[in-house]
Amino acid sequence: MSPDEGKPLRADAARNRQLLLEAATTAFAESGAETSLDDIAKAAGVGIGTLYRHFPTREDLVLAVYGAQIDALDARSRELATSDDPGEALREWMRGFVDFYAVKQGMVTLLRTMMNGSRAGQFEQTRATMRGAAERVLSPAIEAGVIRKDVAAPELIRALGGICLTSDPKNTPTASTLALVDLVYDGLRFGAPLATAAR
Repeated sequence: MSPDEGKPLRADAARNRQLLLEAATTAFAESGAETSLDDIAKAAGVGIGTLYRHFPTREDLVLAVYGAQIDALDARSRELATSDDPGEALREWMRGFVDFYAVKQGMVTLLRTMMNGSRAGQFEQTRATMRGAAERVLSPAIEAGVIRKDVAAPELIRALGGICLTSDPKNTPTASTLALVDLVYDGLRFGAPLATAAR
């Protein structure tokens, strides 16, 4: 567990932690979780000692980056859940998912080891958060009649994950990747009451 967890940070410490998370997010997406921690510290503009004070192990840093990505998807789902256009809100959240997955793919080997090891329990909450975020944007679209009723959040996450597995994790989402996301979205609309009525 990171020493920061559960403790309020001074403004400078909080700023350094955020800089480290941003640098690590970029590094993991581009080079994988085995990228040099020294390089991450340099990219963040801090010393390696500062990195280790916030994240004593590589696993702590990977978990923090992974958790931050999940939290961002969750926060975005809360914003989009109030949209006047729930169908477009769902589509936007789905497109944002591919950004998250690019980072996750860079860490996937280490994440899998951690999920099967002593840290396995720490992933239960993140899984629940992800399911909740997907459900938060999916349910309004179903209730509005723009998305078919026989779709569940876990299925949506698996479909998006499958798309992301076909893309290059070292690149930002390409037009072809986003086109596949839109294709899945169109499939979710097939048979929906309003979509059928519009034909």
